[in-house]
Amino acid sequence: MTNPLFSPSALPYGLPPFASMGPTQYAEAVTAGLAQHLTEIQAIVDNPAAATFENTAVAMEESGQLLQRAAASFFTLVSADASAEILALETELSPRFSAHQDEIYLNRALFERFTAIATSGLDPESARLVEEYLKEFRQSGIQLDVPGQHRLKGINAELSKLGTEFGQRVKEGMKSAAVLLDTAEDLAGLPADDIASAAEAARTAGHEGKFLLTLIQPSNQPAMAALENRAVRRRLFEASTGRGIAGGTLDVRDLVTSMVRLRAEKAVLLGFSNYAEFVVDSQTAPDFGAVQSMLNRLAPAAVRNADAEADALAEIAGHPLEAWDWAYYSAKVRRERYAVDEQALRPYFELDRVLRDGVFFAATSLYGITFHERHDLAGYHPDVRVWEVRNPDGTELGLFLGDYYTRASKRGGAWMNSLVDQSELLGTRPVVINNLNISKPPAGEPTLLTLDELRTLFHEFGHALHGLFSNVTYPRFSGTAVPRDFVEYPSQVNEMWIFWPGVLANYARHHSTGEPLPQDVVDRLDAARLWGEGFATTEYLGAALLDLAWHVLDEAGVPDDVLVFEAKSLVAAGLAHALIPPRYRTGYFQHIFAGAGYAAGYYSYIWSEVLDAETVDWFTENGGLTRANGDTFRNELLSRGNSRDPLESFRTLRGRDARLEPLLKRRGLE
Repeated sequence: MTNPLFSPSALPYGLPPFASMGPTQYAEAVTAGLAQHLTEIQAIVDNPAAATFENTAVAMEESGQLLQRAAASFFTLVSADASAEILALETELSPRFSAHQDEIYLNRALFERFTAIATSGLDPESARLVEEYLKEFRQSGIQLDVPGQHRLKGINAELSKLGTEFGQRVKEGMKSAAVLLDTAEDLAGLPADDIASAAEAARTAGHEGKFLLTLIQPSNQPAMAALENRAVRRRLFEASTGRGIAGGTLDVRDLVTSMVRLRAEKAVLLGFSNYAEFVVDSQTAPDFGAVQSMLNRLAPAAVRNADAEADALAEIAGHPLEAWDWAYYSAKVRRERYAVDEQALRPYFELDRVLRDGVFFAATSLYGITFHERHDLAGYHPDVRVWEVRNPDGTELGLFLGDYYTRASKRGGAWMNSLVDQSELLGTRPVVINNLNISKPPAGEPTLLTLDELRTLFHEFGHALHGLFSNVTYPRFSGTAVPRDFVEYPSQVNEMWIFWPGVLANYARHHSTGEPLPQDVVDRLDAARLWGEGFATTEYLGAALLDLAWHVLDEAGVPDDVLVFEAKSLVAAGLAHALIPPRYRTGYFQHIFAGAGYAAGYYSYIWSEVLDAETVDWFTENGGLTRANGDTFRNELLSRGNSRDPLESFRTLRGRDARLEPLLKRRGLE
């Protein structure tokens, strides 16, 4: 059979024919794609004509299409439905992708063709394309001598290998750390549907008649807010925070120190004091000092709020608090002080209804787009659903895939990725995926969301809109291909519609009775809005500053003892709170150690939230959920991708630079 990846998919929008592909096809297509791309690059270099925008920059954008198809499909499976064969192939291929990138961006003849292109006379997007290529050449080490480039290639290859291994160990570690319980009594306090999901998870794992509490990626596990048995809470907490640091084959500490040492060496090789400065150089933040200054300004206020919350928790608990008590008594405070019971809210947040009448409804109200489920199209797993998205005038916009349930073959967390990027040059329309890790209920039972899962559903769809609305010429600028500290901004803005009155009233209905969420409950939710922000901000800043602590080290400063370093770093940041571990500890910090692109960049979430808080104010000041506002946000920001400076897009929308005050108010940090 001809490999289906060797030519563009005949399915609508270029959706890959996953049913026709397996490890052999991916390996074959990636290998052929790597070779073909280098041949195309060499043809650009060997062109005897003088370098022009068309024969150099445009030719670069048109190259590598086979490789892009193969890589997009393959890495989607790596994250969302990886078999043992796929994981083995990932280990084999990841260093080859790294080496391939080096072959391109350390090609001096190619670089010289780009330097010869004059940007004067080009339209703004085309001029930016040349400038962005030149920037990437420099950030990739084109200025190094031959020995320097040789060493850089070795560093990149080793980092790729180590990052792949880290991700695979963490994924396996999350599965092996799941807490197995013998009786339903051990789960007292959990809602019935959660208990049923735990029974189903145990049955699937081969433990018929028992109950399995699977883990989510962050430190704080949702079940700890409801479990009445303190010993079970402790088991769950220690299983979560002990991942990757317990010895054995899944311990990641050796990988961490090796990666940090290599990143420090790479930064110096490229002319930076440390890896954090190297990373921030390509972001929207003006410099590393500005990032540090912002985080350090927020930390003391966050801890003060967290301490006030801890006092309230200790009062209601009647005994000294431990970290595994926080979520349980925090939920109790919400019930007693604000009359908000988060578990009692879940029947009003049924997945299908939230999607249809919440997420999609808000998008239709704002942007006029419509969603049409395509049962004739299949994803890579039976759980994947496919919707065709159409513009207000009925024209085709793209495909949206939703993959919402957890499974053993999927990594933890939630994310958006693209299978096909929009590009006018290539004539392609977007195909984007949202992945979550919601526990799957037994067949026939409803999927009821927690508030965190509800927020994640809207958040990830904000990323999807960023990809779907892309309207750029060059694939390099498409959708979410923006600086890392800008990419979270549109997704965070989309969270504002969760409790917008017209949206909430449309989706928040009891799954069995159809009754709307009572208005007095909505009012109490609003009154309780700031409760827990001390905890949330402290755990986030703990992770963000831990990330930076690892990446300001020089080679000589890389510690032998990961745990001692982690503890000292949190003390130095003023975030060593005995009751609040960082959102991610080093042992399972996939964002920064598994190739997710957030190394020295986890600060991005709160940096983007400054823009988000300003934009929420802009929407509110201009009438909220209106087509006029949606069209402006789509046209001036979401559609632009990286085709112009993202901060220019923000200024065009807001009329000025962002201020910190709206964020401080939102998080109760004034």
